[in-house]
Amino acid sequence: MTIILDENLPRGLLRMLAPRTAATAQQAGYAGMENGQLLAALEGVFDILITADKNLRYQQNLTGRQLAIIELPTNRWPLLHPLQARIIEAVDSCQPSNYVVVHAA
Repeated sequence: MTIILDENLPRGLLRMLAPRTAATAQQAGYAGMENGQLLAALEGVFDILITADKNLRYQQNLTGRQLAIIELPTNRWPLLHPLQARIIEAVDSCQPSNYVVVHAA
């Protein structure tokens, strides 16, 4: 399972997700891409996209995509850190083409 973090997410998530294989959009060379272009580029390369973009599912046609998407409630590390167990559970239970929303406590 390979995970990519949308470019607006804190790098602390990489440590949280260890030992799973994860990279930021910047590290993987996808920085600055618009959502549609990004999703197309990630398809077949990564298994899971983690994002805090709450509009992604409304702005993009996700039908037929194999890429799973996990939506976080925020991109602020102090608010994400306490959600570690929920985020890990979402990652570990995610299946291809799932869209999972992690809710704040």
